[in-house]
Amino acid sequence: MTAEQLLFGVFPYVALALAIVGTFWRYYNNRFSYSSLSSQFLENRQLFWGSVPWHYGILFILTGHLVGFLIPRGVLLWNGAPLRLYVLEASALAFGFLTLWGLLALMFRRATNKRVKVVTSPMDWVLLLVLLVQVVAGLWIAVFYRWGSSWYAGFAVPYLWSIFYFRPQIDLVSNLPFMVQTHIVGAFVLVALLPFTRLVHFLSVPLGYIFRPWQVVVWNRTSPARKEF
Repeated sequence: MTAEQLLFGVFPYVALALAIVGTFWRYYNNRFSYSSLSSQFLENRQLFWGSVPWHYGILFILTGHLVGFLIPRGVLLWNGAPLRLYVLEASALAFGFLTLWGLLALMFRRATNKRVKVVTSPMDWVLLLVLLVQVVAGLWIAVFYRWGSSWYAGFAVPYLWSIFYFRPQIDLVSNLPFMVQTHIVGAFVLVALLPFTRLVHFLSVPLGYIFRPWQVVVWNRTSPARKEF
C-alpha cells in the first residue's frame, strides 16, 4: 500500500469512524462536556478580538466549502464570468486572513494569560496547531494556486463524494500540489479530533433558541433613589 492510498483511501474512513464512534461515546458518557468550555469569565477582552473574527471568518469559509460540495456545477457556472470569479476569490481570501487573525489572537491569549493557561489542556494546543496548519494551507493555496474554488469543485469535490460512495478516487488528488494535499488530509485530521477536543461544541448549535417562546426579563433591582427604609 502506497502513502497516497493510506492517506487518501484509508485514513478518511479511520477519521470518520473515530468521529462517529467517539462522538456517541462522549455523548452517552459525558454529554455535559458538549461545549466549548468557555473561559470568557476568566478573561473577556482578548477573547473578543480572537473569537469574533475567528467565528465570522471560519463560518464564511466553511459555508463556501459546503456550497461547493453540494452544488459544484453551480460554482463552476458562477466562475464562468471573470468578475464573479474575482469577487468570490477575493472574498474568500479576505475571510481567510480574518480567520487567521482570530486564530492567532486566540493562541496568543492561551499562551500569555495566566488564568486561561490554567484551564488549557494539551489537546487544546493540538487542536489549535492543527487548525493553524489548516488555515495557513488554505491561505497558501489561495495566494499561490489561483482560482481554488474552480479546482475544488472540479477535483476535490468528486474525490470527497467518492469517499461517501466507498469508491475513493485517489487519482483525483494524487497529483495535486503538496499544500493542497496537506489541506485535504488536515480536514480529516480535524474530523478525527472532533470528539476529543472542544471542537465537539460544533455539534451543539443551540437551534432550540430559534423556536423557543419569548422570555420576559424583569430587572428586579431596586434603585437607590426608590429604596424604601
